[in-house]
Amino acid sequence: MNRESMEFDVVIVGGGPAGLATACRLAQLSQEQNKDWQIALVEKGSEIGAHIMSGAVIETEALSELFPDWKNMGAPVNTEVTDDTFYYLRGIDKATKVPGLFIPKPMRNHGNYIISLGQLCRWLGEQAENLGVNIFPGFPASELIYGDDGAVKGIITGDMGVGHDGQPKDSFEPGYELLAKQTIFAEGCRGSLGKQLKQQFDLEKDCDPQHYGLGFKEIWQIDEELSQPGEVVHTLGWPLDNHTEGGGFLYHSAPGQVSLGFVVALNYKNPYFSPFETFQQWKLNPVIKNLLKNGQRISYGARALNKGGFQSLPKLTFPGGLLVGCDAGFLNPVKIKGTHTALKSGLIAAETLAKHLDTTSPNSELTLYAEEIERSSIYHELKKSRNFEPALNKLGTFWGAAFTYIDQNIMQGHMPFTWRLKQPDYASYQPAAESTPIEYPKPDGEITFDRLSSVFLSSTNHEEDQPSHIKLKDPDIPIQVNLPEWAEPAQRYCPAAVFEVVEESGEQKFRINFQNCVHCKTCDINDPSQNIVWTTPEGGGGPNYSNM
Repeated sequence: MNRESMEFDVVIVGGGPAGLATACRLAQLSQEQNKDWQIALVEKGSEIGAHIMSGAVIETEALSELFPDWKNMGAPVNTEVTDDTFYYLRGIDKATKVPGLFIPKPMRNHGNYIISLGQLCRWLGEQAENLGVNIFPGFPASELIYGDDGAVKGIITGDMGVGHDGQPKDSFEPGYELLAKQTIFAEGCRGSLGKQLKQQFDLEKDCDPQHYGLGFKEIWQIDEELSQPGEVVHTLGWPLDNHTEGGGFLYHSAPGQVSLGFVVALNYKNPYFSPFETFQQWKLNPVIKNLLKNGQRISYGARALNKGGFQSLPKLTFPGGLLVGCDAGFLNPVKIKGTHTALKSGLIAAETLAKHLDTTSPNSELTLYAEEIERSSIYHELKKSRNFEPALNKLGTFWGAAFTYIDQNIMQGHMPFTWRLKQPDYASYQPAAESTPIEYPKPDGEITFDRLSSVFLSSTNHEEDQPSHIKLKDPDIPIQVNLPEWAEPAQRYCPAAVFEVVEESGEQKFRINFQNCVHCKTCDINDPSQNIVWTTPEGGGGPNYSNM
């Protein structure tokens, strides 16, 4: 196919905090050094921030490094944390408040801010454009371009106007080739091109498998008399058992508004377990429910997140490019925070690029980036938290939390050993025949809800007349393998009702409702047969989060 090509010094894939920090800092350095580096950033969402979802409580050091005057510049970072509360839930109506003394230090949030990460990314996008960055929203990076020497030379954006039969429609427009001296991959957790790069260059040969959680979030409008802007609440325990890792959060983000959600580790064992139903059930504990009574749910979203931490960090460089942010896996699992590390990795990437763009051959491997990461705060804080995930896996939630307190508060993260988790999450399922089906309460429509009404609040949309972006390597595996062996868990782990097993003409069929997809990537991560491949849909498809 003949495609139009455009050449840049740097192409950045992804408009999240890591990609935008890279773009902004490199543009600043271009001005400071009187260069004219051409920088492009492509984002698959309809606009910057459309696909961004996080809790979110942010540490602001990296933001201050990027824009020291961010407060006066109007950054949407306003609600400082005033109170940090932790509860251990012991049942649907039982909760024990954990004394602050026993909360691991990295989980304390005084001095941090409650934000909408989507709003922050929109603001960062404005700063990037003001600095001369070329931003292309609605352009998913769908393919990699390799040179004859095997180096990455750039990316191809997705074709527009392809029908469900794979044939061009009247509206067809081919994607563009974006060529660059260096390509920066900032797609977030389980980036589709990042996944290919890890395979192509064997970037994970010396690390543990990446481990993941599935995070849910809702925004509620509540009674202003119950609102405490700046209050942060976290929970452990019910409705999870001691061997299923996860927990909840509730942030008083603005007057009359709370952001709440739940994270479940994707190495759970029972294939009948439903993360979405568990999240809805969690809201029935009075710690949460009493705030939501008479309130209104206004937003919903879901997203996978990296949890492997230090032991799961891949090789970060390859000929022609770098991994930044959650494409690399820089989320700190103890803090359950990745925005500050994403921003910091973008700064380091930009400063590395600035040293090499005019002095090194195009598409070379910038190993200095990995060296700078190892000297940075990212590396040191991830190393200190390295035993958190393995401890929860080996010891269970209760004793794992006790170990974390000793590890972080007494040993300061300097335990004389490093635990490993070699088993990938998708291999954790036990057979359905050895598992107990779980009965979840029906949604009441006031505090708890079903998936389809939830997806509606995410403003998710895909052009129906396009090929499904969720591919099956073998279309027979869901019914012939996954259903008898694991009761086809895709029906339950997907937070958007994308997958169904239905009966047609007396036969069971596997149906993919790709229009519902909120781009969480859980199917790509957690299919027990590793048969599902998530790819980018037509540009602009997916959720349109406003303030997530």
